[in-house]
Amino acid sequence: MATNSFNSIHTLRRRHSIDCPYSFSSSPSSFFPKTITKNPSSFSNHNLITFSVSSTTPTTTTTTTTTTPTTPFDTLEQHLISQNFREADEETRRLLIVLAGEAAVKRGYVFFSEVQFISESDLKEIDSLWRKYSDGKFGYSVQKKIWNNKANRDFTNFFIKIGWMKKLESEEVDQYNYRAFPNEFIWELNDETPEGHLPLTNALRGTQLLKSIFTHPAFVEDGDEEEEKEDSSNNSGGDKGNAKKGGLFGGLRSKLFSKPDYSF
Repeated sequence: MATNSFNSIHTLRRRHSIDCPYSFSSSPSSFFPKTITKNPSSFSNHNLITFSVSSTTPTTTTTTTTTTPTTPFDTLEQHLISQNFREADEETRRLLIVLAGEAAVKRGYVFFSEVQFISESDLKEIDSLWRKYSDGKFGYSVQKKIWNNKANRDFTNFFIKIGWMKKLESEEVDQYNYRAFPNEFIWELNDETPEGHLPLTNALRGTQLLKSIFTHPAFVEDGDEEEEKEDSSNNSGGDKGNAKKGGLFGGLRSKLFSKPDYSF
């Protein structure tokens, strides 16, 4: 009788192990992973999430590459478009240093003798951008016309006409002083802004740099060579020539004008 009962129990265990792949020694929790992974909805959701993330990656890359500047003058143009003339003046100065060559870059500023190394097309592009976004009020070519036609190539008169010098109150005689950089210069474009006021381009460090820009082939016009020769002959006459050429300002410069601030 006992033998039959034992055989019956053994048969039940054997049949159960055949029907179920899990043994009785396995914990109950070992059955659940098999059941959960067979849920089709979980696979479906996972696949959709993965596809969605990967599909957006090319779009992000394309957007980033379209904002990359394409020319050396893009930054200058963006400042001018936004009417950020203070930043545009700084960018113009940086461009001149880079375009003048490696020595100017190492030094951090341009010698007047290095202006000749700047290409005609590059200087014209800088000037064109300034004129375009200032309604023709700013730019090197605008400044040169004032220097030639309104100031008679006299830099003191030129500084006064373009607003780089300000008039001081005086009862006896008109007196002028250089504007303090940067706060006393005009960085807005309006009706009261003097024509040719910008760019400064470090010009107040001395007149030779600005003159080298004005006489660069990029801005040479008919008759400039003859005027240059006449200007040189007048300068050879010393103070007498300067007084004659500068009018009332020629003999009074040392008394009327303070020296500019060269700190910028």
